Amino acid sequence: MTVVHPISRAWITTGGTGAQNYDEFADDAEITEIIRTNPHSALAIEMPHRAPESLGRSFTDSLPDAVARLADAKADGSYTPAEEVVVLYRITSPGDEPAYGLFAMVDTDQISTSADEPGLVIRNEEVFIAKVRERVALAEATGHLLSPVLLLQTGNRAPRGAPPDAADALHRALAEATEAAGAPAATDLDQAGRTHAIWVVGPGARQDELLALAGAGELVVADGNHRSLAAQLGKLPRFLAVITTPGSVAIQPYNRLVSELTSAPEELLGRLRGAGARIEPVAGPPAVPEAGGTVLLYLAGQAYAVTLPAGSGGRVENLDHALVERLVLRDALGLDPGDKRITYVGGDYPASWLVGEVDAGRAELAVLIAPVTVDDFVAVNLARQKMPRKSTWFTPKARAGLVLAELHRDDAR
Repeated sequence: MTVVHPISRAWITTGGTGAQNYDEFADDAEITEIIRTNPHSALAIEMPHRAPESLGRSFTDSLPDAVARLADAKADGSYTPAEEVVVLYRITSPGDEPAYGLFAMVDTDQISTSADEPGLVIRNEEVFIAKVRERVALAEATGHLLSPVLLLQTGNRAPRGAPPDAADALHRALAEATEAAGAPAATDLDQAGRTHAIWVVGPGARQDELLALAGAGELVVADGNHRSLAAQLGKLPRFLAVITTPGSVAIQPYNRLVSELTSAPEELLGRLRGAGARIEPVAGPPAVPEAGGTVLLYLAGQAYAVTLPAGSGGRVENLDHALVERLVLRDALGLDPGDKRITYVGGDYPASWLVGEVDAGRAELAVLIAPVTVDDFVAVNLARQKMPRKSTWFTPKARAGLVLAELHRDDAR
């Protein structure tokens, strides 16, 4: 049996509600401005304490506002209900190949976080538990899931009878289904100029085929580690997901900004040299390294190419993101990864933006890190090893607020 299922009761956008996910921002002020500009954005429900009229209130205290906003959106026709459906998803951008996905529900008890834990849904990235608790509270308060977990269909360990190239087969089936589906139920334009389109597929042969292909192999959490853990902590039997394929995604850089150094720049560089790092000044505009092995630090108006020494651990422990967390943030600066002085900046923000934050005095250090490859990401996850936290910024990202899943009373057992 497949671990992927129709959405029992979905709410489909009629337009205007799409939004970046709550954790895609480097600055909370951006969230407030988006909500100010578009009060119908799903961000106003997902991040109620960032709405202009709620600034200064806590997330918990703002939850009643989230409940009211969702009720208003359903009442004013921003969403329309649908029963027992899956939803085709296509993202297009000029000059790029289309990306495809399928909105559906996935069994929470299939989540596996270690080699000795059975399950077809692999989550192997460190998380921040405070963010998870917020997602649990939001689902309990609103009775809905507003943003999906992005799952990458690997085709690995496919069940008997599934095609050996299950991920490729799903990609082809999604492309064919969207071509044959006619006009989309809704479209949404994101901040990067990509068009997100959805089509509702009810019960029948097409839905059965898509569900079988989507569940025909291991599913790796590409985006939404906090949301998938929230489904577990919230005791939800299923969670909302978009199942996509390796051919539909790429991994962009995931960089770091440090707002305040705990030592002078010269002392930081000296500590890194003392730990065995090779440091070379870099002329010209700072840029993200093209390949792993060297990171770029920008501080006090100067960029440095830094080769951090590998440790005695294995493949994951010596990924650039893990070395930065251990050697730069923890050892040299004495900062825990969850320290408020560290901002994790995804690939939607170019190197010039991070450099500008340092030059403007809003940060004191930018750390630019080459992106992890899709092949490395899949290999690490299939081996049930843990990726360093905030190390993979997949694009294009599934949009929040396009398809909601209503949680029935028996879903919260």
